Amino acid sequence: MALRGDLQNLKPCLIVRNPAAGRGRALRQWDGIERKLRDTGIDFEEAVTSRPCEAGEIAQRESGNYECIVAAGGDGTVHEVVNGLMRAGGRAALGVIPLGSGDDFAKLLSNGFIFDFSNKKTKTFDVGRISTGSEVRYFANGMDIGFGAHGARNVKRVPRFLTGFGAYLGALLLTMVRYPLLRVRLQLDDAPPFEFTTAMTAAMNGTTFGGSFRVCPEARPDDGLLDLLLVDAVGRLQILQLVPKILRGAHAGDPHLRLVRAKRVTIESDEPLLVEADGEIAFQDARELRIEVLPAALRVFA
Repeated sequence: MALRGDLQNLKPCLIVRNPAAGRGRALRQWDGIERKLRDTGIDFEEAVTSRPCEAGEIAQRESGNYECIVAAGGDGTVHEVVNGLMRAGGRAALGVIPLGSGDDFAKLLSNGFIFDFSNKKTKTFDVGRISTGSEVRYFANGMDIGFGAHGARNVKRVPRFLTGFGAYLGALLLTMVRYPLLRVRLQLDDAPPFEFTTAMTAAMNGTTFGGSFRVCPEARPDDGLLDLLLVDAVGRLQILQLVPKILRGAHAGDPHLRLVRAKRVTIESDEPLLVEADGEIAFQDARELRIEVLPAALRVFA
């Protein structure tokens, strides 16, 4: 198969497949996807995960053996694979076959499926890094504390018959029952730190989380900046008023929130923080977060 541009020397790619992704969607659709891949003539090998964190371990171990490692699953699978690639030095490029419930990272790609390598080029994307103490996690799409993080945790509690946006809507309703208002100290780049009480603070590389919530609609994954959404301490009625605006990406200018950009962010709190990254719970009791963008740190088939 003749390939062009930066794919001419492509070694066989490795597809890291999470059959549990998408509440069964990944398992139901895989046979058809595999047939299409093979009919296209793509040379690939496959590794199937059976437990949490395994996708990251595979990506880290195999990064030096493949030109491309493909995350076949949801945002959690992408998150694990990106963390594995970054721990290995970001040598292999990232491909995505979106089979999750939200697939927020795939929305940044012109076509998440990699069926036709001959027409695909790699782009360099930024990666976010979160440090707390000696622990480090990377994120491809975004992270947050507050309402969104508790919503990500509540997705696990939603009945499995709810899929896609329905699962996230169910998690939103569960989170409305109880969510924290967090008193934090925030510093953006070298500006003086300030204190405020927040219902949610998000740092985004992409535009959406939760499948359809356009929290930072102007974000770009290759501009060397993080887009932040800072939501003040708001009650349930105000959250209900904000939700349709955020779904449309029409919340800029709302008096209860701010949209800003930074390269580095520090968040400190006297109370433990639940931290979500790419839909996964990254930390459960952090008190100081150092968040920074790593420009052009990852090659992505986009």
